[in-house]
Amino acid sequence: MRLSKILLMATIALWLALVAFGNITDYGSNLVFVQHVLAIDSIFPDAGIHYRAIHSPLLQHAAYVLIIATETLAAVLCGFGTWRLWHARRASSALFHRAKRLVVAGLTLGLLLWLGGFMAVGGEWFGMWMSTQWNGLASAFRFVVVLLLALVYLGQRDDELDH
Repeated sequence: MRLSKILLMATIALWLALVAFGNITDYGSNLVFVQHVLAIDSIFPDAGIHYRAIHSPLLQHAAYVLIIATETLAAVLCGFGTWRLWHARRASSALFHRAKRLVVAGLTLGLLLWLGGFMAVGGEWFGMWMSTQWNGLASAFRFVVVLLLALVYLGQRDDELDH
């Protein structure tokens, strides 16, 4: 079970690192997505939320940099946390459980980003759900499901290893 949890977390750390790396090295591709969502320029024309739009390029870049920084931090926390889990793999269940702290923080940060940032703020506040072209809710949901299931699985104790 412990090796399974370690490998799962290593894979998630890799996934998050690749997401952050892609956004850093191909900054412009997803910046366009963020700009359209924040500008609310592709939702229903008669929607009453157009006043929420952010058209300032400075604020749009700031939001995107915050997204990338959060992705990067989540990847780093999951990566270092995986390293700690690996080193605690033969330790008592209490020590192994304590070694989960960084990966729990990384998974939680990812959930805050994709559930809170993309689904709640992007989807509801900026009406991303109304856009046919700039709707990232399906992708965000995929992240939320994977991260949440990993958090639940990781949280299971493995006391039987102390016998």
